[in-house]
Amino acid sequence: MKNLNPIKKTVQFSEQTTVSKEQCTTPLFDLLEEEVTSNTQYCQSLLKKLLSVPYAKLPDFFVHHCAIASNPIKWLNKFEKLIAENEDLFISTANRGRMIKCYTIIESKRKEIEQNNNKKSTKFLIQYINAGCETRCFSFKETQEKANELLSYMDKIVFLTKEKYDYDQAIIDFINPKLPDFAIQCQKEIDHIQQLNCLTNEFSVEKIHGRSSSLPFNKLKINCNINQLVDIYYRLNREMHTNGRPIIEGSINDLAAVIVNSFVDKDGKDLSLDTVKTVLTPSKTDKRPKDHKKIDIDNKS
Repeated sequence: MKNLNPIKKTVQFSEQTTVSKEQCTTPLFDLLEEEVTSNTQYCQSLLKKLLSVPYAKLPDFFVHHCAIASNPIKWLNKFEKLIAENEDLFISTANRGRMIKCYTIIESKRKEIEQNNNKKSTKFLIQYINAGCETRCFSFKETQEKANELLSYMDKIVFLTKEKYDYDQAIIDFINPKLPDFAIQCQKEIDHIQQLNCLTNEFSVEKIHGRSSSLPFNKLKINCNINQLVDIYYRLNREMHTNGRPIIEGSINDLAAVIVNSFVDKDGKDLSLDTVKTVLTPSKTDKRPKDHKKIDIDNKS
């Protein structure tokens, strides 16, 4: 086959369906990664290969590359756009029928993948649904995954408590006999989180006491708002860096333990551990002071 004329437009692929020479098992379809060093070259090689594959083998060509792609639907969308941007190559080389067939194959393959994904999703949902009512399904697995995405201990507890309340108030139409009761699982997860939080707090406090036992000290009194002091630690831990690392490294629990064991408020009262942890939580921006009330710790003057 004659060399393909330079393509007019390229499309930015998020992944290239190339293989190494050692992995090459289908030379008719494969693009070698050693020979493709850029996105432009990948687009050029992909179209060249498409025009060289026998007409009857076109469906197999797409199946082959979709098997390599980690996101085949996204890859198909990009390839479809690449063909559309370079339709002149097909028309000028008497390959208009090939182009139309490629569009048909892409659409068919895309629907096939979407249907398979929907089947897997539906199977997953049915398998892990504890119960259902007219307005929603209750899946503890899904609820647990959402709770795990929340950073704050309190947010996790509130979310799980609300899920348990919604379940208790719902008129249940269906209960999966193969899974435990949804409300019971939610309560066990709440108890588990609370127990872990208590243990973490105890260990953090013990760690601080252990480190300071050889050097007794009195807690320092602060004469500013609590969130102003905690915000200093937050910025040193989250926003200010030296040599690519936070100025102060440590978990929220460790930082909170240091603060409550080192300071008292302006009235001499101990600081609330939960309050300090809330201010240190990245998502709780409303609990930290506004810019004009922050204590300046980065004064370069």
